[in-house]
Amino acid sequence: MMSTSHMTPQRKRYIQGILMASLGSILFSGKAILFKLAFTYSSNVETLLALRMLLAMPFFWFIYWWQSRKKKIAPITHSDLAKILCLGFLGYFLSSYLDLLGLQYISVGLERIVLYLTPTFVLLISYFVLHKAISRLQWIALIVGYLGVIAVFMQDANSTGSAAWLGMLLVLAGACVYAVYMIGSGEMVRRIGSIQLVVYASSSSAFFSIAQALIQNPSAMFEQAPPIYWLSLFNASFCTVIPMLLIMISINRIGSPLVAQAGVLGPVSTIFMGWAVLSEPITWLQILGMALVVGAMWLLVSNDPQKQKPLESTNSNGFGSNDLLGS
Repeated sequence: MMSTSHMTPQRKRYIQGILMASLGSILFSGKAILFKLAFTYSSNVETLLALRMLLAMPFFWFIYWWQSRKKKIAPITHSDLAKILCLGFLGYFLSSYLDLLGLQYISVGLERIVLYLTPTFVLLISYFVLHKAISRLQWIALIVGYLGVIAVFMQDANSTGSAAWLGMLLVLAGACVYAVYMIGSGEMVRRIGSIQLVVYASSSSAFFSIAQALIQNPSAMFEQAPPIYWLSLFNASFCTVIPMLLIMISINRIGSPLVAQAGVLGPVSTIFMGWAVLSEPITWLQILGMALVVGAMWLLVSNDPQKQKPLESTNSNGFGSNDLLGS
């Protein structure tokens, strides 16, 4: 094995980028496990989402402050703020809310695999709405990916019955909403940068999440069992902010296509974490479905025409600044 002291700077940068991307993907996937654990304390989706965003927001603003000390932050107009408000509502609030509603009815493995298909939703929306061409290879990847989801869904349907349909549709809706956010955020990322977009959009999401929780039950956020607050803090820090930073740094080091390929550990780790922590079963049908989805996404990423572009200009394949909060 090559000693790190004999590695070239480029090789060290590559290995560090891969390790950070892999760890970030695994930590992001742990979000679903923590929410599932929180559900066992009879907490509702609205309160859990509000607590997560409320606890994550100070971390994001600290990152913004730290970044502003190092380089000049691009100015934001009133028009930009209005667009960011809408993007935050779609990408970080509504998509997350639909995802968590669905997670109540399906396994964490199926939820993560459906979210992993988000780039295919971007392709389909671009094709039907924006009239952008889809290559033959991309069509093949779409079909293979959806066959994989059907296989994993069959496993859930056998376990939970008709509830799996409701959960699947809700998570699919959340992924589609996030795909719309990704398409709409491309220009904004280039204009103001990824850090500013994430900070302002997450703050927008926190506002909507907290408002929703307070309207539904004004006292619920202050009457949760102590484990709920610890789970929410862990979720906000180790499954939201820290992986966001790891993913951003790794994209700047090795490019978004390689980071996306390292993201294969997300759905894989979620299935095994679900088995180890939540006692969810692992079957050969589930493994086959996961392999089909992962293979399809690998095809999309490895043949992305915008390979190796920096973070601020990478949103076309769904792996630029995505998965920070919503997925």
